[in-house]
Amino acid sequence: MKELKCPQCGSVFSVDETDYASIVSQVKTQEFEAELKARVLELQKQNEVKQEANTLKISQDFIGKLNAKDVELSKKDTEIAALKAQINGFSQTKKLELDAEHLKADQEISRLKAVIEQNDSKVKVAILEEQSKAKDIIRAKDNELIELRSQIDVNKKEATIRESNIKEDYERQLKQKQELVDYYKDMKAKLSTKMIGESLEVHCSNEFNRVRASMYPNAYFDKDNDARGGSKGDFIFRDYSDGIEYISIMFEMKNEMDETATKHKNEDFFAKLDKDRNDKGCEYAVLVSLLEPDNEFYNEGIVDVSYRYPKMYVVRPQFFMPIISLLTQASKKSIEYKKELILARQQSVDVTNFENSLLDFQDKFGRNYRIASEKFKTAIDEIDKSINHLQKIKDALIGSENNLRLANDKAQDLTIKKLTRGNPTMQQKFEEVRQQQQPTELTDQ
Repeated sequence: MKELKCPQCGSVFSVDETDYASIVSQVKTQEFEAELKARVLELQKQNEVKQEANTLKISQDFIGKLNAKDVELSKKDTEIAALKAQINGFSQTKKLELDAEHLKADQEISRLKAVIEQNDSKVKVAILEEQSKAKDIIRAKDNELIELRSQIDVNKKEATIRESNIKEDYERQLKQKQELVDYYKDMKAKLSTKMIGESLEVHCSNEFNRVRASMYPNAYFDKDNDARGGSKGDFIFRDYSDGIEYISIMFEMKNEMDETATKHKNEDFFAKLDKDRNDKGCEYAVLVSLLEPDNEFYNEGIVDVSYRYPKMYVVRPQFFMPIISLLTQASKKSIEYKKELILARQQSVDVTNFENSLLDFQDKFGRNYRIASEKFKTAIDEIDKSINHLQKIKDALIGSENNLRLANDKAQDLTIKKLTRGNPTMQQKFEEVRQQQQPTELTDQ
């Protein structure tokens, strides 16, 4: 026997080994369930934190790359402006140098002419020599000027070629950037033109089927045809690893022609998309939308609207495959946690099944014990009733025996004299019978 103390009243009571083992098992099971639930919640919180951190990091990397491209284009613009300024400065410098040389030569000629005019009457020979020297100087200057002009022409041609190359490179990069900007900003018009006669759903389905075999061989991607909950999404995506589903996405595709009178907004469909995601047991919800084409908030790329509804994103059609890739890559890191969670759930199910079996056995045993106890009580009651009945019979028999004894005593005490006392007729009859019996007895003798 084991002694247990009540924590409330402090009283001590004894239990046998079976009850003690049952109580210990229940306490262990409750502690194990509490620890298991705490562990599951901890794993779920860690998984959600890691998924949010990975998603934020991927978004930041994507935004950083776009900003780097803009910075690079800005640097190119600055470099082109600097080269243009350098070319203009070089041309102006050469022009100033040529003007200075011409001015210097003109000043020298003017000086020589002034000297010749002043000394014409005195030193004609010196004038002739000076004229010859001046002509030589002029000739040298002309030759130098021709060389300088030739060098300037060469430099101009080289600068023109460099400017042309830089301009062509800049125009090519500018054209590529403009095409990229036009591609992003005018995607609505381009896709509308492209998908004449083809819905947005068919477009997204074709985009996924194009890479299904190579990138998602184990994935499920098909129309949502289950409307038992009152509504349904457009497509459901599920992917598996080792038979374990590690990601699921509910897709909703929304397109609207430009001539539509009543324009819808993306947020008009958030509540329905979140309901469909919960009804179909999907982890993420993605709205692929061509609505609000001039809204820069939705034209930036992958837009996280989880501040409105959990794990919900809005993308343009060109980001349909990138959002699947981002979410699958982020979710693959949680496969090990999901395996541990499934194992923990299986262990919990085993413990629960054992506990249920034990409770079922206890319930059936208690029911059989209750029935047996009731029947035993009924039998005891019947035995008590039978004992009471037999006691009554016994008392009756004892009473009858007394009456019979008294009757026997009375019968034994009864004589003919007593019977015939006061009855002369009977006395006479008995006397006659006695007299008749006497001769018969004598004859027999």
